[in-house]
Amino acid sequence: MKTLATMLGAAALFLTSGSAAIGARSDLVLGVVLEPPHLDPTAGAAAAIDEIVYANVFEGLTRIGPNGEVQPALAERWEVSQDGLTYTFHLREGVTFHDGTAFDAQDVKFSLDRARAEDSTNAQKGLFSAIETVEVVDPATVKVTLGHPQGSFLYNMGWGDAVIVAPESAPTNKEKPVGTGPFRFDNWARGSSVTISRYENYWGEPVTLETAEFRFIPDAAASVAALLSGDVHAFPNLQAGDALPQIEADPRFTVMIGATEGETILAINNGKAPFDNLKVRQAIAHALDREEIILGASAGNGVPIGSHFSPANEAYIDLTDTYAHDPEKAKALLAEAGLANGFSATLKLPPPAYARQGGEIVASQLRQVGIELEIIPVEWAQWLEQVFTNKDYDLTIVSHTEPNDINIYARDDYYFNYDNPAFDAVMDELETTSDPEKRKTLYQTAQRIIAEDAVNGFLFQLPKTGVWDARLEGLWENAPIQANDLTKVRWTE
Repeated sequence: MKTLATMLGAAALFLTSGSAAIGARSDLVLGVVLEPPHLDPTAGAAAAIDEIVYANVFEGLTRIGPNGEVQPALAERWEVSQDGLTYTFHLREGVTFHDGTAFDAQDVKFSLDRARAEDSTNAQKGLFSAIETVEVVDPATVKVTLGHPQGSFLYNMGWGDAVIVAPESAPTNKEKPVGTGPFRFDNWARGSSVTISRYENYWGEPVTLETAEFRFIPDAAASVAALLSGDVHAFPNLQAGDALPQIEADPRFTVMIGATEGETILAINNGKAPFDNLKVRQAIAHALDREEIILGASAGNGVPIGSHFSPANEAYIDLTDTYAHDPEKAKALLAEAGLANGFSATLKLPPPAYARQGGEIVASQLRQVGIELEIIPVEWAQWLEQVFTNKDYDLTIVSHTEPNDINIYARDDYYFNYDNPAFDAVMDELETTSDPEKRKTLYQTAQRIIAEDAVNGFLFQLPKTGVWDARLEGLWENAPIQANDLTKVRWTE
């Protein structure tokens, strides 16, 4: 990464007139770190899917705005019954999917029933667990009845996993996504980019951009070079390293350091020895120096966390002192666990810089207390298969970017292999609680349980280091949801 600052000065000499367009332009090349495994947000857990298609290609009944607020989308308005059990959605009319088929209430029923079905492959199936029935009242009206009140229901319907799809195109959305959004899918050049273009028959306000290309650039140095040469116009989350201060001083670029929902964790396989021993997990927690990890993995811009919860949430509590950095305490705990001489394990690291660079630091810190880690770099598809799906790992580093997702710790078959009936009970109560203050208290209780159980090594909240051409406007400063919403993006000259 030390080469990035040197590259910054050198690359400026090669800046071509191509990056200084004459007059307003209507194309955009956006740099992203990871290539998605497919393009169907209703059938995969990878954030990289939503980062391309959410709000651009696919839409839900509601949508999440740039400040985390719930906004109307395919439902222009709705009513909620006094008991909080019935939601009547009034749908926009004249909406078509990109293949020309009409959108109506039957598509909503199909999508919600499909997502909550017993054989559903939706990665966030729990979002739909409160739904008892979905009834088509007429082509423009849908009534959803819940089994119990759910305070987060409208927010849940704004997730990428809840977008509305058509039965005609749902089977092929992984390769050729067909939605109702302002952009339609054009092309996927495997290993290189995904291109979308303006959908001329869009029901809402037309977008300014005619085309947008999402270019996959996992290497940090290559990202900076692409930005400086003008090959890429914007990085929603640039891996800039030590080059960031100089980029910030360059008037050609806008730099926005925002917040994300990304809890970056040292994930631990709780179902595998010796990590099934609480003392071992506590030792790991005491061995971690968050400030050093943040400095090396995110240029010092991350916010330390002590549990799986965003500091931006009003229910957040600071639990970073639950297991403060204390290598001697870590060694003592290992001795109490019968591992006075330490042990060896593997650390599987996906491509993002926060994982690869942070992993080196974590390995060094754990080595100081007697835990020797073999670092195994894996590609994103390998991580999804080996770690997330098959739970074939000891330790890994990943950022969970789904909003307000502490409930994953209650899932029976989740890759942490964590099981605590007390935590599950809190989640069950939260599911049926609508009162904001009671929900806040329950969230705080949940944070304390997983912090004290040292389920994972809670590191930091991933910052959003947005860098783009200074003539661009409309890109999000923060990331309340895993998305690169291009609907308001335009060139100012």
